[in-house]
Amino acid sequence: MGMAMSDRDGTSVETGAPAIRCENVWQVFGSNAAQKLRAAQEATGGDRDATAERLQAEGLVPAVRDASFEVREGELFVIMGLSGSGKSTIIRCISRLLEASGGKIEIAGENILTANKARMIELRRDKLGMVFQHFGLFPHMTVAENVAFPLKMQGQGRKARLERAHEVIDLVGLSGREASYPRELSGGQRQRVGIARSLAVNPDIWFLDEPFSALDPLIRRQLQDEFIKIQATLRKSIVFITHDIAEALKIADRIAIMRDGKIVQIGTPTEIVLNPVDDYVREFSKDVVKGRHARIKSVLRPLSEAPETMPDDPGIRADMTLEAALAACMSCYEPVPVHDASGAVVGIVHPSDLAAALQVDEA
Repeated sequence: MGMAMSDRDGTSVETGAPAIRCENVWQVFGSNAAQKLRAAQEATGGDRDATAERLQAEGLVPAVRDASFEVREGELFVIMGLSGSGKSTIIRCISRLLEASGGKIEIAGENILTANKARMIELRRDKLGMVFQHFGLFPHMTVAENVAFPLKMQGQGRKARLERAHEVIDLVGLSGREASYPRELSGGQRQRVGIARSLAVNPDIWFLDEPFSALDPLIRRQLQDEFIKIQATLRKSIVFITHDIAEALKIADRIAIMRDGKIVQIGTPTEIVLNPVDDYVREFSKDVVKGRHARIKSVLRPLSEAPETMPDDPGIRADMTLEAALAACMSCYEPVPVHDASGAVVGIVHPSDLAAALQVDEA
């Protein structure tokens, strides 16, 4: 049976079983954390905040608190928050680089918290791809050898693995640099190599933990654009960690915002910008120009409210941002005079020029 979820623009869509399901996940740091978590939950009747307070009183650190969410097949799911919010910890729990203290984590319906070591090695080798902020490239290997390395670990022959490496190197825009060494590449190019290496095994699920945060703003925006293009081609199930609201709004299908180990809101970029659940979420988006992220679907009225006659059709689409739609609507109006300080007419301005001047290029 499918489940109803919302796409980037807030439209309900029907999907199959999720790629990832987290139910009531806790990550507590300290001795005997799992045992003390169970005792605290029993003592508090399962109340999340009371459980966390009890654990803290015992000297433990509840880094992730009762987190529940799902990532559907082909979805780019962003988890964001400030430092210490638990966003990187949760992604390590899902990949079992950290052992969750409590709850349930499923990948394609399989409860991985009960999987043995051999099964986890198999999952990480064949099904899961990971990219982290620090590239971790082998300095003595060429670009092609770095990208092909995971395939070598799978036992693939040299010819087959290098052919696959060249495919993904081309995908990330590094054709011609196959024989280069990491020291000969820029930071942005090295990150592309890291992305290509994680894609070499063609993972079903892709984890990216602040992959662009160490890069300068221009290179970061370029890689975000490339990343969006790659995802449009591959349609991987992705969990992407960031602390940058602009990055989250640009790339995400849905966003989960974390604070103090808790998930405080999950929604599409439009929902996060237009309907923040509290002051914490509102603070994230206070400087965001809402018209650049909210879509016409979010303010659409039914046809039953349409007047008998309407003005010229400017070609508005339901998936347009409010800003782009405003610019199109403005094209229906006439230019107006512009005066100087003395009142003399010095020129004209068309309303569409005003709207266009407020726009930014969309990826």
